[in-house]
Amino acid sequence: RKMCDKCRIIRRRGVVRVICENPKHKQRQG
Repeated sequence: RKMCDKCRIIRRRGVVRVICENPKHKQRQG
């Protein structure tokens, strides 16, 4: 889920991560 336009979604081995300039937007989903 993207919280803003700068959020990047990275998928690795079934793990979804959100990378963003805003630390509050960082998320990890198994």
